[in-house]
Amino acid sequence: MYLLYCDESGSATDERQTYFVLAGVCCFERQTFWIANELDKIAAKFNVADPASIELHGSHMHSGKGIWRAFPKEVRIAAIKEALMVLARSHVSNRIFACIIDKPLLISKGPVDAAFEQLSSRFDHYLARLHKSGEAQRGLIIFDKSIYETSIQSLATDFRTAGHDWGVLRNLSEVPLFLDSKASRLIQLADLVAYSIFRSYEQGDHQFFALIKKKIDTANGKEHGLCEYPPVCSVIVLRS
Repeated sequence: MYLLYCDESGSATDERQTYFVLAGVCCFERQTFWIANELDKIAAKFNVADPASIELHGSHMHSGKGIWRAFPKEVRIAAIKEALMVLARSHVSNRIFACIIDKPLLISKGPVDAAFEQLSSRFDHYLARLHKSGEAQRGLIIFDKSIYETSIQSLATDFRTAGHDWGVLRNLSEVPLFLDSKASRLIQLADLVAYSIFRSYEQGDHQFFALIKKKIDTANGKEHGLCEYPPVCSVIVLRS
């Protein structure tokens, strides 16, 4: 089974922000232990006695919020990059799916609905692609607990029955699950990925996204994992 751990960055309702990002880290089930273990090692640098108390949260680490206030900014930035490099160096099957919503250009749907439709359909198509290549696998989407839980569960049910704009979800084993990010290093990694992409689009800060952009789902030279919605966003993001 392939697991897609998802989190958001940016606000769906804050008019001061142009972009809203929903991003996911896709891993085969046997990869999650290794990734979580590597992230635990990074957290232990900040509390060796209780690494589990250290949550790797992009915006908090970057701004020095909460427990991160005690550490110099250069140390916090280095920790973000080190965590992202765990993903960058991980197995080739681990990949990123992300949707960047240009909120001022969005007309017919809300940011959360549009982003989840894109993310879930692209993950489903990835699983279908694996099936065609001889690797039949099911998928499960796992989110951080959020205020969007009810609406996402409802959307997922609709997509599996009535369908979405591009068809019906056929390869997911269940509606999305929701976990407390404090208990899941993979959700924390998804947060770091979403934050990296958000900063790249919203602030033009590419230092984090540049580390992981090669993990975006790609097949036959075509990038499938990154979606800008509506299709043409108003900034050019680092591609090389």
